[in-house]
Amino acid sequence: MLRYLPFLLLLALTIYAFIDCLNTPEEEVKHLPKGVWVLIILLFSIVGPVVWLSAGKQRTQVGGGSRGVGGGRARRGQWVAPDDNPEFLKSLDQDQDKGDGKGKGNGNGNGNGNGSDEPDKGEPGKGDQA
Repeated sequence: MLRYLPFLLLLALTIYAFIDCLNTPEEEVKHLPKGVWVLIILLFSIVGPVVWLSAGKQRTQVGGGSRGVGGGRARRGQWVAPDDNPEFLKSLDQDQDKGDGKGKGNGNGNGNGNGSDEPDKGEPGKGDQA
């Protein structure tokens, strides 16, 4: 089983570099056209992916900085997770303020609309069971 590991690692590296090359915008590809890079990655199994990963595209530094002129991906705007995005959290607060008392229950989270924090006792599995 261990004898297949080098082949699988080489295959994984080639697939990763191939997909990375295809997903890279044309303006971020360095030195050669994108089609030539794809051929290099596929034809030269060890050297092609390594050269692509080391010199084939403009890389941005961790933390949003950039090495190349133009900024690479950083100039298109950093993606922020919704729970870390203050604008998204503010819009949730506004939606919650608008939605208070408008058919969404009483805002206590259980959604039964009975006006209390108690679970609805009319449904089986909720509240006191008989």
